[in-house]
Amino acid sequence: MLKNDKNEQLYNLLLLLNTTNLIFNWGTKVLNLLSNIDELSKKLSAKEAAQLKNPDWGVVERDLAWAEESGHRIITIYDADYPPLLKEIQDPPLVLFIIGDFTLLQAQQMAIVGSRNPTPIGIETAHNFAGHLARAGLVITSGFAIGIDAASHRGAIKASGKTMAVMGAGLNCLYPSRHSLLAKEIVESGGVLLSEFPLNASAKSWHFPLRNRIISGLSLGTLVVEATMQSGSLITARLAGEQGREVFAIPGSIYNPAARGCHHLIRQGAKLVEQPQDILEEFSQVIANKADAIFDTKNGKIKNKLDCEHKKLLDCMGFEVSSVDILAARIGLPVAQVGVMLLELEIQGLIKSLVGGYSKILE
Repeated sequence: MLKNDKNEQLYNLLLLLNTTNLIFNWGTKVLNLLSNIDELSKKLSAKEAAQLKNPDWGVVERDLAWAEESGHRIITIYDADYPPLLKEIQDPPLVLFIIGDFTLLQAQQMAIVGSRNPTPIGIETAHNFAGHLARAGLVITSGFAIGIDAASHRGAIKASGKTMAVMGAGLNCLYPSRHSLLAKEIVESGGVLLSEFPLNASAKSWHFPLRNRIISGLSLGTLVVEATMQSGSLITARLAGEQGREVFAIPGSIYNPAARGCHHLIRQGAKLVEQPQDILEEFSQVIANKADAIFDTKNGKIKNKLDCEHKKLLDCMGFEVSSVDILAARIGLPVAQVGVMLLELEIQGLIKSLVGGYSKILE
C-alpha cells in the first residue's frame, strides 16, 4: 500500500476513505487490518476489494494537493494535533479534513444544537447563548444546519468569538448550499469547517448521525436549545451522555412542540439551563474567563421609569410570542390602548414585534 516515500498511514486511510464506507462503520477496528489487505478485502464488497487492491492513487494525490492549499489540513488519528477529547470516544473518526485554524481542535468547546425549524425565540436564544459562551472563551461547535445550528455559529461570530462547523458532507460539497456565505464568515472570523467525509462526498442521510458523535465528542458539553421528540439533536444529546459529557437543555413553553425534546432531556437528567452562567459554573475549573449572566438587567433603569400600567403589561408578557388580543385580556385593558402601550415598550427596546404578536427581549 506504500506509495513511493509518502506517509504510508495517511495514504492507507485516504485510500480507504475514498474506496469504502468501512472506515465510517468500523472506526478504529480498521486500523488493525490496514497491514493485512487480504484480510481487510474479505470485509468488503467485490467492487470495493478490487478498488482497494488496484487503487486509484490519483484520488489520494488530489486529497494531498488539497491539503497543501492555504488554510487546509488533513489530520489523522495518528497525529499529535488530533483533538484529545474526540480521541476518547468509542468510535473516533480516523481522518479529519479541516479548513481554518486547526489549533481550535485543542481548545475548549461547547456544542449547541437544536431544531432546523425553530421559533424566533429559539433562534434568538441560541444566538445569545453562543455569544456569551464564546466571549467566555469557549469555541462554539455545531452542525452547520439551518435553524439553531446556524444561529449558534452566527452568535459566536457576532461576539468576536470562535466557532466550529462539523459537516455532514465533504468540504468541497457544502451542505446546505445556502450557507456558503456563513462558511466563509466562519473561516474569516478564525473558525473552522470540519468533516470526516471525502472531500467530494455529497450529503447523505446516514452521514448526519455520524457527524453528531463528532459534535458531542469534541465538546465539554452539549446544549440543546429547541428539539422535537424525533430530532437529531436528541441523538447528539444521547451520544454526549454516552461519551461522559455534560448535557444541558433550555426549557420552553408547554405549548411549543419544539420544547418537548428539551423537556424530555431534563426529565432524563439533563441540567436545566436559564442563562449562560448555568453552563459556565459547570466548567469553572477549565474555563479561563467567565461571561456575565445573560439576564444582567441592562435595561433596569428604563424599566424603573415605567408607569404602573406599562410595568403590568410587561409582567404579563413572556419570551414566547403573545398576540395583542391575549395581552389585552391578561391586563384587562382595551385592545387599542394595549396596542399603543406595546409600541411604546418596543420603542424603549424592552419588547419586540414578531409574526403573531410580541415577546420580551432576552437581554
